[in-house]
Amino acid sequence: MAKCSRCRQRKAKRRCPALRDNLCPLCCGSLRDRDIACPPNCRFLAEHKPYQDQKTLRKKVGHSTKKSETQDDFFKDDRMAWLALHIEAPLRDLAEQNPEFKDGEAILALEYAKSKLARGRGILVVPGEERKSGNAAGEAVYRSMDGCRYEPSVILAGAAQSYMIEEKTEALERLILAAKSRIFENFEGRAYLDYIAARFAQINETARQTRIVTPR
Repeated sequence: MAKCSRCRQRKAKRRCPALRDNLCPLCCGSLRDRDIACPPNCRFLAEHKPYQDQKTLRKKVGHSTKKSETQDDFFKDDRMAWLALHIEAPLRDLAEQNPEFKDGEAILALEYAKSKLARGRGILVVPGEERKSGNAAGEAVYRSMDGCRYEPSVILAGAAQSYMIEEKTEALERLILAAKSRIFENFEGRAYLDYIAARFAQINETARQTRIVTPR
């Protein structure tokens, strides 16, 4: 049996449709849905993703459920609150469009965006093929965050300010902590997503009486 195309050590027992090459089970598991854009029809992704998602969530949640310095404090800073709204806007949209979209998936999307921001690079794809991610929700969060610019005044033109990586990282970490503090390991619920929907509804109501513009 041929050797794994990645580690060159273990036996390649799995055919990777994304790389069009053979991988050992260990490399398949470590790269799957993280550094490799796994296609939805990959049987190894279908078999292992639900279990891996639950394992990842439980590991990341741990015992960190304190609500100190989470969203409520975070939104007192207008600049960071604007960034946070852009990060959570795609999650609100996905929740509205898909009743099956749960809190666990929302947290994984935030974690994905944080991981991609830290890596500073994309995922491995086959040359010539469309760049895709195994976490579409995470990609949507990342794109919205990446395109966010703060406008301290709607009157002064050209006043939009970019966000530093450190600010984006802090925003993601705060929102992840806030989300975890609301779900209490109930990954299949929508407590966090319902909170987002209610907050956006409140902001939109306020916007009708002011000149506030929320992320679309």
